[in-house]
Amino acid sequence: MVESIERAPRDELRELQSERLRDTVEYAYENVAFYRERLDEAGILPDDIGRIDDVEQLPFTTKEDFRDEYPDGLFAVDDDELLRIHASSGTTGKPKIVGYTEADLELWNEVMARSMVAAGIDSSDTVQNAYGYGLFTGGLGFHDGAEALGATVIPTGSGNTQRQVELARDLESDAIGCTPSYALYFAETAGEMGIDPRELPLSTVLYGAEPCTEPMREAIEERLDATGIENYGLSELIGPGVAVECREAQDGMHIWEDHFYPEIIDPQTGEPLPEGEEGELVLTSLSKEALPVLRYRTGDLTSLTYEECACGRTMVRMDSVTGRADDLLIVRGVNLYPSQIEDVVLEFDDVAPQYRIDLDRESNLDTLELTVELVEGFDGDRETLREAIYERLQNTLSFRPDALELVEYGTIERTEVGKVKRVYDHR
Repeated sequence: MVESIERAPRDELRELQSERLRDTVEYAYENVAFYRERLDEAGILPDDIGRIDDVEQLPFTTKEDFRDEYPDGLFAVDDDELLRIHASSGTTGKPKIVGYTEADLELWNEVMARSMVAAGIDSSDTVQNAYGYGLFTGGLGFHDGAEALGATVIPTGSGNTQRQVELARDLESDAIGCTPSYALYFAETAGEMGIDPRELPLSTVLYGAEPCTEPMREAIEERLDATGIENYGLSELIGPGVAVECREAQDGMHIWEDHFYPEIIDPQTGEPLPEGEEGELVLTSLSKEALPVLRYRTGDLTSLTYEECACGRTMVRMDSVTGRADDLLIVRGVNLYPSQIEDVVLEFDDVAPQYRIDLDRESNLDTLELTVELVEGFDGDRETLREAIYERLQNTLSFRPDALELVEYGTIERTEVGKVKRVYDHR
């Protein structure tokens, strides 16, 4: 793998970004009616975009735009130029359809292979891919990236966890790709099978597709005796492969800025925010053919740092996603995100990394009930633990759940396939 661009001086990278932004805006204007109309409405011509900083002049693209242009109104190429189509789950409406040309698939393979190298994977490793195959981009994204790197791939897909554990043991898998919640379920299942998950040959967990707090990462690493490496991506931009942690630092995910330009904005006003301040991540594709995307509002809340990493890479790092702008919970006038609750409860050693939040409304007032699992074999005082959690939630969030139930280990339903569900809103 050629790593020079990953360690290029910032001014050299900005020159490349400027050139690619100019080309992308012109390409989108000429080939996508949606963007031509949006830019005309804003009084912007492609020639008005000269430097990468000019990206702020461009209008945003939203998930609603993808749904309004369903199925292929945002495509820049004809059907005969497409090699593959993927789609989002569509759980909140029409799925977002995304397409790939041959060049797009080559790009995807490149950024995924680059991500795996940053994670410490090389061609001698065996990667067990427990992401779902099909329309979801995770499975094929990780699969093709690992093959492009020259690694051996075990395409297990999601589910069938006992078989997954056996294969990891018998085929001596070096790494597993999966969601963070599934990594914990995988470890639990191994234990139930009489296999110490720490004795499995896994040395790396390539996790993504769900928010993961630092306590959750620590639980994954401790239970599997492996290094947890966070990945970030989204179908609208390409799939997984937009950003990844480096193994050397594990201190934020490097965004591959030569292909995806990031901004942080205030989710309410849309105004740009300075380095280090948390806001909504906005991404612009700089080298896509089938589906160029200008200033896509991801809805993901994070922050950026441009300080050179200990690994030597100069590309910007994004913090772990703390939540989604549209996942904000408002309970009796208090704003909070599920990840804030997770951060608090997982501070306690007697609590397992499994919880659920139930929202309801009684007499026109919102209620929040929190259910938390205890660690296996807990023999302490439940009431003392409950009050300690209540106090931490009150001090940290200025919020106290209406009910807090501590349940036995294994009580809360696990997720074998797809993303874990933590919040149940019955209002």
